[in-house]
Amino acid sequence: MRKKIVLLGASGSIGTQTVDIVSQHPDLFEVKGLSVGNNISFLREYLKNNKAECICVRNEADRDELAKEYPDIQFFYGDEGLMKLSELEGLDLVVNALQGFVGLLPTLNAMEHGYDVALANKETLVAAGSIVTAKAKEKGVRLIPIDSEHSAIFQCLQGSKHSEIKKIIITASGGSFRDLSREELKNVTLKQALSHPNWSMGKKITIDSATMMNKGFEVLEAKWLFDLDYENIETVLHAESVVHSLVEFKDHSILAQLGVSDMRVPIQYALCYPDRLDNTTKSLDLGSLGLLHFKTMDYERYPLLKVAFEVGKKGGNLAAVMNGANEKAVHLFLEEKISFLDIERLIFEAVEKCEFIAKPTVEDIIRSDRWAQNYVEGVVNGQ
Repeated sequence: MRKKIVLLGASGSIGTQTVDIVSQHPDLFEVKGLSVGNNISFLREYLKNNKAECICVRNEADRDELAKEYPDIQFFYGDEGLMKLSELEGLDLVVNALQGFVGLLPTLNAMEHGYDVALANKETLVAAGSIVTAKAKEKGVRLIPIDSEHSAIFQCLQGSKHSEIKKIIITASGGSFRDLSREELKNVTLKQALSHPNWSMGKKITIDSATMMNKGFEVLEAKWLFDLDYENIETVLHAESVVHSLVEFKDHSILAQLGVSDMRVPIQYALCYPDRLDNTTKSLDLGSLGLLHFKTMDYERYPLLKVAFEVGKKGGNLAAVMNGANEKAVHLFLEEKISFLDIERLIFEAVEKCEFIAKPTVEDIIRSDRWAQNYVEGVVNGQ
């Protein structure tokens, strides 16, 4: 019996690698539906060799044109289309590889309909972790992490009791500018920021890695995925990105998950869990690896990581504000409208000036995200 999947964000970095894995195992997986945003050329190429019952694109005009071109496929568009994909009948798994806040509601909708979610969309748990995990518990569904760090922790915890965990240790490469001082960051360029030393990722996550906001998001995600206090979550610099994360248990034993820097490994684990399959990635050659380096995290050098811990501990809607401000600020940096260090400045301001809501609803989270994005854009535009 093939596992029936919906793939949200099929044309992005995680999405295309998911497609690669599925294509290697056509006897095990069937993609019933997928979303591609504006990437219509990717979709046409995909449909040359693959089938789909339902497809979501971003714009109505694209939907109408494609519906004529592919009359046997049902087409949706926009945010409503993502919701329809996430509730298709007979699914085994919804893979959420969307980028940005748009991924939250499809995650909640998939769980509402009783589907497990393989999650690569950070914003889902960053902005609304308490709401999402409560929904998962209510519906008896699983959130399976795709991020390499959370997948590593998830794998290390198999067969262990939650009560045995002392702490989890999330590794960080340090991003594109890990060897630069704060002073040197003032004049870095967009091209430099997009040159990650270890991983090949999408533009936004590469910038988030350079600011270390990405690691802050992962701390917040880990809190909700593994039901831990922030005091039991640690981050450490690890330049080689070979140890993807670690778990220390009460007896001070530490388990680590190691592997090459290839996202297809955690993606495949999420698709196949609890089973493992062969794949086409390279084995890690320990003999030729040489030394591995670990360094205590400097929170003054990476203030956005420090802020993420603070925001997480305060709770409420602050993480949604932080996420929304970051999303807009990174977008403006990618358009070269602000400097690299402006990203963190704008996030600090948004978190400081927002209205705090201690127990937010989904509607409060959505409003907080919009407020933060509008605030950042207003500051940049001098409004």
